[in-house]
Amino acid sequence: MVYRLDRLEENGINPVTGCRYDNSWVIFILDNSGDYQQMCGNSNGCAYTVKTSRSRHKDWRMAVCDFAGYSEANGKNVVLVIDEADLISAKEFYKGHKYNEKFLRGDEPSVLVHSTPMENWHMIKHDGMLKSWKRLKAEGVISEGQPVGKMLGDPEDFSSYIMFGGGVAGEIVVNSKQKGNIVMDINAEYFTGARLYFDAEKIARDGLLTRDGCHIKVKDTLPLNPYLIWVATWESAGLKSQVSSPAGFAEKADRKFKDITGYDI
Repeated sequence: MVYRLDRLEENGINPVTGCRYDNSWVIFILDNSGDYQQMCGNSNGCAYTVKTSRSRHKDWRMAVCDFAGYSEANGKNVVLVIDEADLISAKEFYKGHKYNEKFLRGDEPSVLVHSTPMENWHMIKHDGMLKSWKRLKAEGVISEGQPVGKMLGDPEDFSSYIMFGGGVAGEIVVNSKQKGNIVMDINAEYFTGARLYFDAEKIARDGLLTRDGCHIKVKDTLPLNPYLIWVATWESAGLKSQVSSPAGFAEKADRKFKDITGYDI
């Protein structure tokens, strides 16, 4: 079910039921913040929340409808904190679209980046595919109790997906895995892993691309062939050693990728 509210106080009490939130509830808040384009997580006992700035996110209409469509398809109860007029506008704008449509939209990246520790890259090469955290856990490949995204407030169902992130985001995740806690310092030293560049158009065309209103992702598994374009390691990116910083490795690798392929990141 989808519920619309004009406002919401972020605390542990669900205004729809009057009870505490359980894992079936997710929230989308449209605001006019100048501090971010989108921000996700939870606070004060509230459910998982995606905050989106109308003033900074030019495609907020697509975001709210992707969020609602994806969440409903996954059996979630959805709270949209948005003016009624804005929701009507978003639905009208969204006509003909779907959260898992088989083409890239004009604003979506043609290349998707997935970062992973070096030891994981060796396993990925051996398997010939990326696997979600949940799949790896079920196969007994990993022993960690929870994915690093859980510390960021990600819902449990996110562990069934392979996540992508441009810029330095993926390297922050790799560094955080190494440290065992969230490390947001983009200049902190860490051991670089592998940075994988995928053809987003092919992934979408084959019906594998999912949009949840905040992320682009793939469920369960993604074969390397025919989607992988190039892999950056510290050696192929031109670093002097495996030790670098998230910002340093991401910048060096993206520049090398563009030089080799001509793709803009």
